[in-house]
Amino acid sequence: MFSKACEYGIKASIFIAINSFEGKRVSPKEIAKEIDSPQAFTAKILQALVKHNIVNSVKGAYGGFEIDKDKTAAIKLHHIVNAIDGDSIYNGCGLGLHECNEAHPCPVHDKFKSIRDELKFMLENTSLQELALNIKSGISFLKV
Repeated sequence: MFSKACEYGIKASIFIAINSFEGKRVSPKEIAKEIDSPQAFTAKILQALVKHNIVNSVKGAYGGFEIDKDKTAAIKLHHIVNAIDGDSIYNGCGLGLHECNEAHPCPVHDKFKSIRDELKFMLENTSLQELALNIKSGISFLKV
């Protein structure tokens, strides 16, 4: 459903948020290790997250990546998805056709549209804070 980059972006954001709750900044190397992503690929994803004001990058000896604690409730999953993949997840055809719309639907258009609408609702209503706190409390996990 999401691109690999987007999956890593979501995981990285959650990991950074968890550490930010504890007042810690994390390095790209730590993030890559935690989310099981190649370090160079992780660095590119982090650049996109910084560019879209989802995470902060602090340079220097005590630098790393962080997210303002007060901002985690306002950051929704759709912000991360849009930063990495754009809005194509909300517009694409379920069968990958180039031309699929209400006037010229593919065989699964109507069913796929309702799933896409539910996904959009979930992404717009799920905060980074909620996900990070669920992991911190042991309700959910980032790694197996």
